[in-house]
Amino acid sequence: MPISLTIVFGGKGHLCPVGMNLASVMEHEFTHAMTGVAMKILFHAMLLCLLLPLPASADFNEGSEAYKRGDYGAALQEWRPLAEGGNARAQKNMGVIYRQGRGVPQDFAEAMRWYRRAAERGNAKAQFSLAHMYYEAQGVRQNYAEAAKWYRRAAEQGIALAQFSLGLMYYQGQGVPQDYEEAYRWWAKRGARR
Repeated sequence: MPISLTIVFGGKGHLCPVGMNLASVMEHEFTHAMTGVAMKILFHAMLLCLLLPLPASADFNEGSEAYKRGDYGAALQEWRPLAEGGNARAQKNMGVIYRQGRGVPQDFAEAMRWYRRAAERGNAKAQFSLAHMYYEAQGVRQNYAEAAKWYRRAAEQGIALAQFSLGLMYYQGQGVPQDYEEAYRWWAKRGARR
């Protein structure tokens, strides 16, 4: 007659034949219990995702709507966390706010910092704005070579005004060697987009 032993584990009684590995019974119960815990965690994580606010683009859009209404403080409140988190469009917009002094004191140096962050992330409009600030000496010493560099990056992404500006720089030899053919090439690209 086989001998068995009842083991209570996890609030349940388990019939364990003597000689059966107690560790395997415990492992089975632990795995079963953890599967239930994992399912609960997964369920709660999914529920939390449903209850969280809309994605960051909604905050960006709320900032845009606030800006259009002239509520620059609200726009700043929406865009700043996004900009600090690396959102290039929000960074570019922070540059606009500081450059124009909308809801904050006008600060070209702060505008440059935000434009640069967005420009380095590939935002073409920020690249154009950064170039223009170097060209016009807003917040920095005038630097035609830096202006040409950033105009080129924006122009290569299809920003027509950057194409025109870069063409003008080649025509006048500002920050780049004077080259009429290169000037006309950039102007033709701009014209082709119209």
